[in-house]
Amino acid sequence: MLSCVQGKLLVHPCPPYALAWGLNSFLIGGYDQRIVAYSREGHVLQTFDHSRDQSEREFSAAVSSPSGQSVVFGSYDRLRVFNWAPRRGMWDEAKPKEIPNLYTITSLAWKRDGSKLCAGTLCGGVELFDCCLRRTIYKNKFEMTYVGLSQVVVRNLSTGARVILKSYYGYEIEEVKILGKDRYLVAHTSDTLLLGDLLTNKLSEVAWPGSGGNEKFFFENESVCMIFNAGELSLVEYSNNEILGSVRTEFMNPDLISVCLNGRKRSGAEDNKKLAYLIDLKTIAIGHNGSQRRCTLATISHDSKIDWLELNETGKKLLFTDKKLRLHLFDLDVHSEVHSLGFCSFVQWIPGSDVVVAQNRANLCVWYSIDSPESVTMFPIKGLNTVTYTLDEGLIEFGTAIDDGDYDRATAFLETLDMTTETEAMWKTLSKLALEARQLHIAERCFAALGDVSTVRFLHQINQIADKVEKEMGGDGTTYYQVQAKVATLDKNFKLAERFYMEQNAVDEAIEMYQELHMWDESIAVAEAKRHPELENLRRSYMTWLTDTAQDEKAGEVKEAEGDFSAAVNLTSEQDSQPKLPELPSVEPNLSTTQRW
Repeated sequence: MLSCVQGKLLVHPCPPYALAWGLNSFLIGGYDQRIVAYSREGHVLQTFDHSRDQSEREFSAAVSSPSGQSVVFGSYDRLRVFNWAPRRGMWDEAKPKEIPNLYTITSLAWKRDGSKLCAGTLCGGVELFDCCLRRTIYKNKFEMTYVGLSQVVVRNLSTGARVILKSYYGYEIEEVKILGKDRYLVAHTSDTLLLGDLLTNKLSEVAWPGSGGNEKFFFENESVCMIFNAGELSLVEYSNNEILGSVRTEFMNPDLISVCLNGRKRSGAEDNKKLAYLIDLKTIAIGHNGSQRRCTLATISHDSKIDWLELNETGKKLLFTDKKLRLHLFDLDVHSEVHSLGFCSFVQWIPGSDVVVAQNRANLCVWYSIDSPESVTMFPIKGLNTVTYTLDEGLIEFGTAIDDGDYDRATAFLETLDMTTETEAMWKTLSKLALEARQLHIAERCFAALGDVSTVRFLHQINQIADKVEKEMGGDGTTYYQVQAKVATLDKNFKLAERFYMEQNAVDEAIEMYQELHMWDESIAVAEAKRHPELENLRRSYMTWLTDTAQDEKAGEVKEAEGDFSAAVNLTSEQDSQPKLPELPSVEPNLSTTQRW
């Protein structure tokens, strides 16, 4: 948002026919053949006097380059160019461009990339000029046009694609290099470093004091440039103008450094930027380099030299191998390390998933669920021939969808599979996660697939309440207290369900919940705490239920707790006077059979 302050700034000696705003000042020209540069406060900085030149006439037009570092004034048959010298803080006048019979220049316009200047004349002519300080051909593949001290246009000669490399701080750009298989731009200025990705057109400029050009650049990660200089590793994310993070390490090898930058990031999730590197040959450090905080998440000490490591795309798990060819898995969530494979000669994360493929002496090993390292699929390797093994894309798709929190995608995938032991395990996993995420419609579908009719009916009732709340009141129906209480009941967390009811003063609903579960003690406790008017009726109903179900001993305990010892003794006596039946051998109920739809 621009703010405008009105007021008198300066008085120029003649009518300002030509006016242009430069990088740090503005320039004015008129019929007196003088060009004056003024500061932002209106003070005179420089004066270029051409009044003694008999061939010079009034200045009729002016334009500033897109970078603001060059200004062109037009007069009669002539263009005058002024360039800003940042090191001296002054304007320098270049040799004028003489164009016979051009006559008076009435208008000027500069192309947005600074590579061309267009001039209109009093006689209706339009002239187009190519503007550059110098032009070079790089590796016979790229054309670099220096259109200003701080701006370079890079053009791919084969495709014609163009990228404008510009110092937003106005520093002079030195030599531009194209590295990393002709994809990445690297350029230095006196105080900054410019980096760019020609494929995605993402550019960065970070503060970088002069280092003598001894840096080493690594481009193995498509999202970040790794720079190693004097024992320090710095990370620069393309399109970010701040250094992502810097660490001290002496082991600059792409196999010993792994970066995760918001891989498969969920909507609304926090900034997930992690770095794994070696502190020494046997110690791995994992750090967080987000914009809000920078810290060390874990330090892993190992008993052997580490020769390879890599984070998964979400940065939650780390694989590493050592000189003894042992493969290890480290889980950042629980900070646990697991030895997964011996004699491991190759290992890789499958792109776009958390599936791991590794090879040992005689087997190709595939972990479709890396959370269960013991569950591994093995293919025997025979001989030295090249053999193709097809991975189960279904298992990869389900695992990736679960990890990304995309339960709709996981459900759609399971719908296409027949019910097998593996499929049933997937439905159970999805049902658990859907309940935790309060995606109740998906949970209902999962229990339906598993044939759990009672849970399906209960979830259907909950979903009806949630849908009604969303329709009538708006918002998220799963946050309604009745829905939260019933879900807590489904999780057997009855005290949490009671708390949801009591927070809304729904005492009757809490009592009813306990009654349906035959938890009479808890029901009466709620009524006593709230001095419910139906407390005595509840007690009588409880005693009637105990008597009808032949629980005289329990009824006696209740009477004893109430202080009615006579009734308690009578109930206990009645229990003792009843003939005892011979004990039958206990039989565990068979709950393996499940009704299916």
